[in-house]
Amino acid sequence: MALKEQHKSCSIDVLAPQWSLALMACMPEVRKAIVMPLGHGQFDFKGRKALGNSLREEQYDQAIVLPNSWKSALIPYFAGIPKRTGYLGECRWGLLNNTRRLDKAFLTKTVQRFVALASEPCAILPNIPQPRLLIDPASVDVAKQKFNIPPAKGTVLGLCPGAEYGPAKRWPAEHYADVAKQAIDKGWQVYLFGSVKDQAVTASINELVAGACRDFAGKTNLTEALELMSLCDAVVSNDSGLMHVAAALNIKTVAIYGSSDPAFTPPLHPEADVISLNLPCSPCFKRECPLGHLDCLTKISPDRVTTLLGISAKMTDESISR
Repeated sequence: MALKEQHKSCSIDVLAPQWSLALMACMPEVRKAIVMPLGHGQFDFKGRKALGNSLREEQYDQAIVLPNSWKSALIPYFAGIPKRTGYLGECRWGLLNNTRRLDKAFLTKTVQRFVALASEPCAILPNIPQPRLLIDPASVDVAKQKFNIPPAKGTVLGLCPGAEYGPAKRWPAEHYADVAKQAIDKGWQVYLFGSVKDQAVTASINELVAGACRDFAGKTNLTEALELMSLCDAVVSNDSGLMHVAAALNIKTVAIYGSSDPAFTPPLHPEADVISLNLPCSPCFKRECPLGHLDCLTKISPDRVTTLLGISAKMTDESISR
């Protein structure tokens, strides 16, 4: 979006993992998504060289490399792209020829660091467009038919209890179930979202509310999950990819943070609500609680979430920020 604001006629192709193509399809700024065949952490010098050589015929003018690793700069180099932009990272002189030094004290958010690469270095913080994912209504109708979703009646709440990073990002299932019960008692519908890896936790939540939720975890592909989530009026999520998806779908989002820092990777929506206890031990950025108590998450009460959703009337406190 930042590139299109500066260069309205530019064509943007994105090299990304297979799983993310559904997201690219919802971004009108992206002309084409190219599948990155190499997995995370996989070096494969020959594979990167071959992929780069195969892209030469595209005659790109510029490549913007978001990861800071040395290997991530190989493909644009072998593609012969004349302007190769990115942060210096792992001493990438030569591989990149339009390098920047990352000032983490100035660019404090991940999104600022990425968007800053869309223009020349500047002493002013970059303007961050609000992310948007556009969903085709016809595709939503197909998804509704496939999953036998009746015409909308009342408010729909989406819950995203997973987080692949680890348990130190996951609000307890019992708390999610409490939120779901209060919503259902008020006449709301509740959808559960997640991957196959999240099926155990979504099943646990649904069991605690006597199966009153629609559990889509592991039953949809990413495209279908986006389509079904677009039906939600509000979403409660851990700090995860689905949290950012909800914000980009322009859905009221309540984001729950434990070991991660909401100042570093916040939901990019002006009306998103962030809950973080700001304990002395957090953010620790650990996958599992190093102290063994997980207070940063367990002590966030369900009532604080339902208040933000307008379900309960209990007052919030200073640890809830908007």
